[in-house]
Amino acid sequence: MANITSSGGVLDVNSLVTQLVSAEKTSQSAPIARHEFAVTTKISALGSLKGALATFKAALEPLRTTKAFETRTTKLSDAGFFSVSADQTAVAGHYDIAVVDLAQSAQLASKLFQQGSTSNVGYGQLNIALGTESFAVTVPQGDATLAEIRNAINAAPGNPGVQATLLNGSGGARLILTGAETGAAQTLKVTASGGDGGLNQLIYDPQGTKNLSQLRAAQDGKIQIAGFDVTSTTNVFTDAIDGVTITTKAKTEVAKTVGLDVAVDNTAIANRIQTFVSAYNNTQTTLSKLGSYNAQTQAAGALLGDSLLRGVQDEIRRDLTNPVSGVSGNFATLAGIGITTTATGSLEVNTGKLNAAIAADPAAVAQLFGSEDGVAARLYAQLQTRLASNGDIETRNQGLNGELKDISSQKVRVELRVAQIEARFRKQFVALDALLTQSQTTANYLTQQLASLPRSGR
Repeated sequence: MANITSSGGVLDVNSLVTQLVSAEKTSQSAPIARHEFAVTTKISALGSLKGALATFKAALEPLRTTKAFETRTTKLSDAGFFSVSADQTAVAGHYDIAVVDLAQSAQLASKLFQQGSTSNVGYGQLNIALGTESFAVTVPQGDATLAEIRNAINAAPGNPGVQATLLNGSGGARLILTGAETGAAQTLKVTASGGDGGLNQLIYDPQGTKNLSQLRAAQDGKIQIAGFDVTSTTNVFTDAIDGVTITTKAKTEVAKTVGLDVAVDNTAIANRIQTFVSAYNNTQTTLSKLGSYNAQTQAAGALLGDSLLRGVQDEIRRDLTNPVSGVSGNFATLAGIGITTTATGSLEVNTGKLNAAIAADPAAVAQLFGSEDGVAARLYAQLQTRLASNGDIETRNQGLNGELKDISSQKVRVELRVAQIEARFRKQFVALDALLTQSQTTANYLTQQLASLPRSGR
């Protein structure tokens, strides 16, 4: 009789149960694992799609209005006297500009106090006015030195911007008062009252007593454009020429002017369009890969044949190729300015044709991209809808995440079923092993008994 050997019993119960349970678990888990892999692959692909569209949307953000294409360039015949910047409202043209005066703040100086900062000036009250604002400075009898008066002025409540400093020299020190703001209206006036009369040394009234010396008069800035005067309380002129900001640095010589040329920045417009083309091509590369199929390797993109991907691609192509309303002539389409689609779906630029279009009608090119129905504007609107929290990409993503939750529940149910199967198999095989062990014992006993019987013929 052939025996089935085991450690302890006739059957190796643990090995048999493990093999049967493993086979059962594999048969139930394999389709779930395949489903889980497919779902996670699609979620990852949707993430790539969403990322590519979000990047493209960000690139479209500055191009979806005509202002992005209305940049200006400026050129000065001599940059030593003022700097200039121009926004999209500036009208192209030539301007002759002279800097007559620089704006400056008022500055006063006291007489020389020979004991320097420790010189005793006097006590009482100073009233200091800067333009239309004034403030009071109280100088106590025990704090009447030049340095203490300086400190009191700087710390006085309500000081609108009068700075007090000491100018120290070999012969003593002077108190310097400087206004914070430039402009002819920002004059300084100092009066004194009370005390011992020593503060009268610091009186300055433009229309009266002048015990302080005027180092610098409060003054407006002045320029001439085409011979006409323009003033400003600062050295920045923002409204002399529409859309142009002029910041003066030095006065021009008498009868000297600086030429300013304002022009449409065609190079900047071309660069913005090149940026748009690059952003689109990067997006197209990602979308094509997600929906690709390699016949030789039989490798398929994660969203091959997916209706969402096809919808995105079709809508982008329509927005690219449909004419833009409100733009006349050849400038109503991208092809009209030299931007065409290749066989692979990417865009390519005929630089010569693009530059010629910008030079001929930069406003029309701006409308092609940034008007309400412009290419960049409608692409941006489409992507904004796609990427919204209630958009179709997020809706699909939520559905797939719901599938993952169901898959997790399926895994739990499989584990429970396998545990029940394992318990049933173990119970059955333990009972069978006991029966076989008993049968084996009986067979061995009978064999021994038969072996002990006398053989016939003896």
